[in-house]
Amino acid sequence: MDLSTPTNPTSTRYSDTEGEANLVINLMFLHSGSTELNNHLIHPDWHLSSDHVPLIVTIPIAEEYITSSKLSILKKSKEEAAFIKGTTAVIKNLDTSNLTNSVKLENLVNLFGSRIKHTWEKNTKQTRITKHSKQW
Repeated sequence: MDLSTPTNPTSTRYSDTEGEANLVINLMFLHSGSTELNNHLIHPDWHLSSDHVPLIVTIPIAEEYITSSKLSILKKSKEEAAFIKGTTAVIKNLDTSNLTNSVKLENLVNLFGSRIKHTWEKNTKQTRITKHSKQW
């Protein structure tokens, strides 16, 4: 738990009872230790009929690229059959007879990965993701 420092220190609660203090501890649950979220702003003029004033923190939102298409293979299609056949051929043709050290094993794994990737890319189609697309 961290203490957030207000940029404009002032009371956050205004009591209706005479003689009662206006101070109270308010809680905000933010990412602890974040440099972007380490202070907040108190708006005493915004409390309207409430006895508490709003605490405001600005949360930066980074621009993010969202993919709108993906490579896919339709179930029970000729492309799926070709992908399975190609993957089976890749596995059958792997030469594992000379795996005498970790370097040769890593090279074989990389070769296997690149051949499977090639087989996938050869048999997939680019499809557009829409609100009607399945999530899986």
